[in-house]
Amino acid sequence: MKFYVPGVRFVPYHELGGRPNVVVDGSPTEGTLLTVTHWPGYPPPTAVADDLSAQMAFRLLDHPELLPDAELVSNNHFDQDGLVSIYALVDPVTACARRALLEDLAAAGDFATYRDRTAARVSMVLGAWAAGRGDIELPSDYPAQAALLYDVSLARLAELCDHVERFRALWGDEDDTLTASEQAIRRGEVSITDIGEVDVAIVDVDETAPATGGHRFGGDWVEGLHPMAVHNATDRLVVATVRGQRYDVELRYESWVQFRSRPLRNRRDLMPLASQLQDEELGDATWSAEPVGRLVPRLTSGPGGSSISRERFIELLVNHLRTAPPAWDPFTPRS
Repeated sequence: MKFYVPGVRFVPYHELGGRPNVVVDGSPTEGTLLTVTHWPGYPPPTAVADDLSAQMAFRLLDHPELLPDAELVSNNHFDQDGLVSIYALVDPVTACARRALLEDLAAAGDFATYRDRTAARVSMVLGAWAAGRGDIELPSDYPAQAALLYDVSLARLAELCDHVERFRALWGDEDDTLTASEQAIRRGEVSITDIGEVDVAIVDVDETAPATGGHRFGGDWVEGLHPMAVHNATDRLVVATVRGQRYDVELRYESWVQFRSRPLRNRRDLMPLASQLQDEELGDATWSAEPVGRLVPRLTSGPGGSSISRERFIELLVNHLRTAPPAWDPFTPRS
């Protein structure tokens, strides 16, 4: 039997004003009495801990003893996982009836994985709204954007889940790229080689394979193969893509958060590797890497082709991942 949360309502993060509140999928603020998030540094109650904040919000419904005396729930950013987390608390009856799909939606947004194609398509719609496409006119400042997106999405989430075909104009093109990317993998135009020792997948991509990409999180976009096609095909947390003489390495979001369902190898900082590759570069490529604390840090060779061979690139990458010290621990509590 489920326990439901009476009288909890969403209030935009910047409008909480220190009133008692619960924060899901983000960081606490003034007045926060309970934080339920997979974000690094904020340990959730042990009884509800899980991979996604949305999963934890649903589990919280089974543990009313953990809920403080607070009628307000909020989050400091808009994305699919945050939306589902809030929805589970403000409309638990409707949310629980769609729990499996909604948890899959949260994974589609955060981890770029899906089981049910409907979840992927709903995530695409939410990504389109967050990017300012569709019939939503977003304000210029981010707090107001997030507030509006939550208001609209909470009101329409059940319709999105039950009738996503009504929103085809927002997901159709991206869905076609996802299909084309999955077909390219099946046909062998994309090959994926896992190197388990250092938790890396080498993704060799034919130049003819799709390059349009797909959404990530709220309104972000990445080019190349659709990320859901790749992430559904391998669970390695370092994804190294080779397309001709262009190289891209991604540290997946799962390694940024407090992931619970299996032990993960800690992230390694890619910036020293970028410097090493640049030292060996004889062509026009400009190697760069983002800080290890970014949500999804990337190392790239830039738009120009590299003089470094595929074999040498993989050799340097694997050696770096093998020998570099761990550089990120999401389970260390913040002081």
